[in-house]
Amino acid sequence: MSYVAAENRYESVDYPRVGRSGLRLPAISLGLWNNFGSDRPLDTQRAILRRAFDLGITHFDLANNYGPDAGAAESNFGTVFARDFRPYRDEMIISSKAGYDMWPGPYGDFGSRKYLLSSLDQSLDRMGLDYVDIFYHHRPDPETPIEETMGALATAVQSGRALYAGISNYDPEQTAAAHAALAEHKIPLLIHQPRYNMFDRHIENGLFPVLDDLGMGSIVFSPLAQGLLTNRYLDGIPADSRAAEGRWINSETISDTYLERARGLEEIARGRGQTLAQLALTWVLRQPQVTSALIGASSVTQLENSLGALDGAALTDDEVTAIDEFAVDGTAR
Repeated sequence: MSYVAAENRYESVDYPRVGRSGLRLPAISLGLWNNFGSDRPLDTQRAILRRAFDLGITHFDLANNYGPDAGAAESNFGTVFARDFRPYRDEMIISSKAGYDMWPGPYGDFGSRKYLLSSLDQSLDRMGLDYVDIFYHHRPDPETPIEETMGALATAVQSGRALYAGISNYDPEQTAAAHAALAEHKIPLLIHQPRYNMFDRHIENGLFPVLDDLGMGSIVFSPLAQGLLTNRYLDGIPADSRAAEGRWINSETISDTYLERARGLEEIARGRGQTLAQLALTWVLRQPQVTSALIGASSVTQLENSLGALDGAALTDDEVTAIDEFAVDGTAR
C-alpha cells in the first residue's frame, strides 16, 4: 500500500526559525546516526521514518559516514524516500555532512575542497536527491585553510546542490572564522550542530553568544547522551543496549556517580509527569539559541516517547536549579 502522510501532521510540533533566517525546523528532528545502517531491518527504519513525518518531524539529518557501514544510512534513507516521501520533498528538510574518514587515500577525510564536493555528490547519489537542504562540514580541519573549506560549502550552495551551509563540532573561535570566510562569498553560515546535553555542557562556555552575534541557529546532537539520559540503565545494563554493545559507551560508563545523578534527574522528571528522556529534551530546548534537538530512535515507541517532551511545561527557575545539582558536565565521559 502506498504511503499517504497524516493530514494532521503539522498540528502538534512547533517550528522555530533558525537564527535570523527564514528557515524553520521542527523543535525535535530525527537523526539517522545509529539506527539506520545495514545492521537494522529496513522495515523497522521505514516505520520510524513514516511515523516521524506523520507526527510533524520534517527534518531528517544524515552524514556520509552514518551506518554501519559508512554510507548505509543514506542508502537506506534513499530507498524509503523513493518509496514514500518523494511526493513530499518540498515539505522536508534533509541534511548531510562530510568531515570524517570516508574512503581510502588522502582525499577521503577532513575538509579539503576535493573531499567535500566529492562526498556531497556521493551522498546525493545514495539518497537519490537533486539537492540537500543543509550541507555541513562535520568537524574542523586543523590543516586545511578555513577559506578553502568554506569555499567548498559556498560552491555547494551556488551550484544548487545544497540550499544552506552549516558546521558541526566547531568551537566559538572556529565558528566566527567560518562565518567570516563564508561571508566573503555572500552566503550566510546558517546553523551549528554541536553536542549538548545535561552531562556535556561545554558549549555553554562561549558558543551561545557567538551564535547570537552571528544570527545563527543550532541543532544539538546527543541530547540524551547516547541513552544515558533515559531510564535504560537505572536497573542494570540490558543485553541489547549500547553499553552492552560497547561501541560508544560501555559498562564502565554506568558508574555509581552516573547512577546517582541519573536517578536524581529521573525523580525531578517524575515530579513533572515526564520521563527522564523527556526532561532531558525539555532542558536543552530551553536555550533560545537551540532551534531543534536531534534525537535518534530504534523503534516507533521510542520516537513517540521522545516527542512527548513537547507536551511538557516550561522549566521553572527552581526546577533548573534543582537539575543543576545532577546535570554535571563530564558525567560518564
